[in-house]
Amino acid sequence: MIAGVDEAGRGPLAGPVVAAVVILPDNHGIAGLNDSKKLTAKARARLELEIIACADFAVAQCCQAEIDEFNILQATMMAMTRAVESLARAPRHLLVDGNRLPRWKYSAEAVIGGDAIHPCISAASILAKEYRDRLMIAAAAQYPQYGWDRNKGYGTAEHLTALRQYGPTPLHRRSFAPVAQMELL
Repeated sequence: MIAGVDEAGRGPLAGPVVAAVVILPDNHGIAGLNDSKKLTAKARARLELEIIACADFAVAQCCQAEIDEFNILQATMMAMTRAVESLARAPRHLLVDGNRLPRWKYSAEAVIGGDAIHPCISAASILAKEYRDRLMIAAAAQYPQYGWDRNKGYGTAEHLTALRQYGPTPLHRRSFAPVAQMELL
């Protein structure tokens, strides 16, 4: 009953921050688990299906309005807490990727680089990234000029050019400097 927790989407200029928690069964047999950023999109999609088929998991998010209200660190901690509290059964211990923990009642430890070390954190990393990527691809249909289907809301040259030309959307994080600067123009 050890669970891994990770997030996706702390750095983008648009969209939510997403957290996932995963409890893998002892003999899960999932080969290739790793930090989601080190995997190809094809590998992540395959692994996501394998994780969902055998693990207890939950995914939660904080929207851009919450990020702007509380800041990205606090919103990330809130998303992690929401994910953990959504699990069907409480874990005995949590391993959280990074160097900080939410303030919660659970036994937990922060593990720097944990998404490359602990399979349960790797699995959470994959679920969070795949979930968030799907959200941004869907948002790209409504706002195609920003290229979110390709950049997932990160501040790429394409995204920044569109931001200057069209201004921010309701999905942009107004507390992030590149977006805030556009609102001053």
